[in-house]
Amino acid sequence: MKAFVFPGQGAQFVGMGKDLYDNNEVAKEMFEKANEILGFRITDLMFEGTDEDLRQTKVTQPAIFLHSVILAKTMGEEFAPSMVAGHSLGEFSALVAAGALSFEDGLRLVSARAQAMQKACELKPSTMAAVIALPDEKVEEICAEIPGVVVCANYNCPGQLVISGEEEAIDAACVKLKEAGAKRAMRLKVGGAFHSPCMEPARAELAEAIEKTEVHTPVVPVYQNVDARPHTDPAEIKANLVAQLTAPVRWTQSVQNMIADGADEFIELGPGKVLQGLVNKINREVATSGRQ
Repeated sequence: MKAFVFPGQGAQFVGMGKDLYDNNEVAKEMFEKANEILGFRITDLMFEGTDEDLRQTKVTQPAIFLHSVILAKTMGEEFAPSMVAGHSLGEFSALVAAGALSFEDGLRLVSARAQAMQKACELKPSTMAAVIALPDEKVEEICAEIPGVVVCANYNCPGQLVISGEEEAIDAACVKLKEAGAKRAMRLKVGGAFHSPCMEPARAELAEAIEKTEVHTPVVPVYQNVDARPHTDPAEIKANLVAQLTAPVRWTQSVQNMIADGADEFIELGPGKVLQGLVNKINREVATSGRQ
């Protein structure tokens, strides 16, 4: 069974999507539609901008979403998933690809999400850090002992976790994690503490936009980040999307559950190969490939 998976923030690169735009009429129309909806030519920044341009949250998130979704929409009969999932931002791409959200609504929500997250980041100094080679339980235990806000944010694969929270709490946690035997515990170059309580203002803002958006029953189950379970009920999908901003991304558990439910091939749609690498670390028995 084929599982199609969609990457999140951090996978962007200058030139992403240009081949699609130049060589596929449907893709070109969708990109131009996106320029209209967003009110600026995101295609110029994607195809010929700078790394700095693409690092702006309001650009990064729609750019990755567009690359992923347009790839899916131009595959025709080749896009035949038994299930889908996306990492953080990628969950919106997965929902559009599976027919739960329209392309236009998905893009508007992603743009609203990016702007809400940016605003939340500016309210309080916060960040994230990668933790390598410690069991999940140990990382959770240490985070719980640190004063201030610091939580596990991304369960990427066994031995690779990302923590998120207030800057001082993150720095204190990194010291403790190294003392406990982590091979690495270092800050990431990100704008703020995604998937933590620091994103509560963004969650409240996005909840309103999600509530007003029509969600349909997807054609295949969508394994959502919040609980790593398959969902097809529109009300559940909405609730999970709202919760996603302040809850951890349970990627390890999502992939394990997809494999338990029959997935033996994972195809990543969008920029980079991050998810293929994570899937291989979670389970070496399944096949992985990707489209850019």
